[in-house]
Amino acid sequence: MDFSLDRETEALRERVRAFLEEAVIPREAEAARHLDRLEAITQELQAEAKRRGLFLPHMPKELGGLGLSWTALAVVLEEAGRSLLGPRALNAAAPDEGNMHLLHKVANEAQKRKYLLPLAAGEVRSGFAMTEPMGAGADPNLLKTTAERKGRGFVLRGRKWFTTGAEGAAFFIVLARTEEGPTLFLVDRETPGLRLVRTIPTMDHWSVGGHGELVLECEVGEEAVLGEVGKGFLYAELRLDPARLTHCMRWLGVGVRATELAQAYALKRESFGKRLAEHQGVQFMIADSHMELHAARLMVWHAAWKLDRGERIRHEASMAKIFVSEAVNRAVDRAVQITGALGISEDIPLSIFYREVRPFRIYDGPSEVHRASVGKRALFKGLRP
Repeated sequence: MDFSLDRETEALRERVRAFLEEAVIPREAEAARHLDRLEAITQELQAEAKRRGLFLPHMPKELGGLGLSWTALAVVLEEAGRSLLGPRALNAAAPDEGNMHLLHKVANEAQKRKYLLPLAAGEVRSGFAMTEPMGAGADPNLLKTTAERKGRGFVLRGRKWFTTGAEGAAFFIVLARTEEGPTLFLVDRETPGLRLVRTIPTMDHWSVGGHGELVLECEVGEEAVLGEVGKGFLYAELRLDPARLTHCMRWLGVGVRATELAQAYALKRESFGKRLAEHQGVQFMIADSHMELHAARLMVWHAAWKLDRGERIRHEASMAKIFVSEAVNRAVDRAVQITGALGISEDIPLSIFYREVRPFRIYDGPSEVHRASVGKRALFKGLRP
């Protein structure tokens, strides 16, 4: 592998950093005070991203995107991830980013016109409804939502929860069980019988649209089937492996920014006759964050490199999801510890980072499930370490 960045990618990274410093980070305090304006702030930042030619880095140029390779995308999303507003400003945040990839790969032309094009333009938002209370989630085989054939369509019955972005979403990609097997359906928000029961109160507050609980007792036509009937698990994996990796790219930026804030504070704060930066204990914490974030970045870049070669990354995505989520959590925790009372205030964003990054170890599969999967593949498929 060549770890050098070409001039175009290096220049794009600098443009994204300038966008963050000049336009995005200055809006963080406003967003923190007025979370009800998060979507409006996002739309304003998306307009500025479009003006600067930074919008939609993960989609091909014919859809208005930048057409980046996965390796270039890793650089851009890490840089954007230095602010919780950054990925959303580029229209490259979950769940829409993963849904765009899935629609681009699987949807037919009519579905692309109706769902993908408005989503890529930032005109609408979407949700991915797989997780269920006491059902499908970390173990999709527990899927309980059903889709029974009725005439030229299906009747969907079930309950979904923790559907990110549910409030205000224009449509949902719903996983349900048919006679032929699990199947994905495109369900418009206004479909009769689809109800948003509540937005679930959670420790993280910066997901536009929150995390919703849905009840489905609705009919959809056969045109709502995404891809082929019975191939829902295959398509879900097609979405989730790259989505896990892009999660890692974005959250890596949070770990980097948190460490930057801790370093800046340690260089100016005095304690016991010298700057914090001169205390060995603080040096150790900064060193640990640098080492872990560097290792996390290399894992992300390697998996991205494999995607660019057309290879599957199920094993690499699981390993990256575990390592990056835990490394970033530790980096943010150290940053809060170094900055002390300032770190637990909201005068700087570390306490917000601390709350927002903790769920990363759970969504898209908890660390324990991914560890079990990595171990099974290693043991029973003869993978070399």
